[in-house]
Amino acid sequence: MNKPVIERSVLTIAGSDSCGGSGIQADLNTFAAFRVYGASVITAVAARNTIEVQAVEPVSDRMIVSQVESVMADLPICAIKIGALPSVPGISVLGELLASLNPRIPMVVDPVVIEATGKELSGEIILEALQNHLFPLATLITPNREEAQILTGRKINCMADMEAAARELLQYGSEAVFLKGGKFKTDEITDILLTRDKMFSYTHPSFKGRFHGTGCALSSAVAAELAKGTPLSDAVSSAVDYVQDCLENSRAPVKGHVGLLGYCPRN
Repeated sequence: MNKPVIERSVLTIAGSDSCGGSGIQADLNTFAAFRVYGASVITAVAARNTIEVQAVEPVSDRMIVSQVESVMADLPICAIKIGALPSVPGISVLGELLASLNPRIPMVVDPVVIEATGKELSGEIILEALQNHLFPLATLITPNREEAQILTGRKINCMADMEAAARELLQYGSEAVFLKGGKFKTDEITDILLTRDKMFSYTHPSFKGRFHGTGCALSSAVAAELAKGTPLSDAVSSAVDYVQDCLENSRAPVKGHVGLLGYCPRN
């Protein structure tokens, strides 16, 4: 059996989910499934269950940067996944720090908006800061349909809108865009990957019910594959297959009301 090797280390910079279905916990489970070593920088602590977010307490900007500096000074990080970030100043400082890395490291940015007590926490402001400070550093950004609508200011009602939104998002400086959630009056979902040269589409079944953590698993799976040197389109394809497998085999907690993505070991 292959074991995680320290030479293939991946760093996740994201929030902590007390329910374990998303954020840091989902990322580390995914790294383990892809047999890479996972390090973590916690940006916020969320009290949540399978139903809703009850509270969010951000970690200070200085502490976020200190965690990053500590990990980068020691481990041979081969890829970085970025999830929820709680403040605009923190995003700016983190962007400066990551931009100074030499050589550059593959980076996947999942533009997550933190919610506190069921309400959006400065969603548009956070997304705009990510757009300005982290998208230009990213190998891939992975917005869902709703986040793409906020970032572009356009409604996405069909696949043509999906492609147009992805092309607009690409102008923010990332090497590629993976736009999720193209479900339009069918039982299937189509996601698209747009690079500077090509467009790829991934169509898969839509599972009934509500799940959380799918976006975290997808982005961290891509980061894990990039850490191994896998080409981007192959990394995305592998990540999509992984998430679909997790959804098909997901298990909810004993007293939970919403399906969790779960942990799917890879053979």
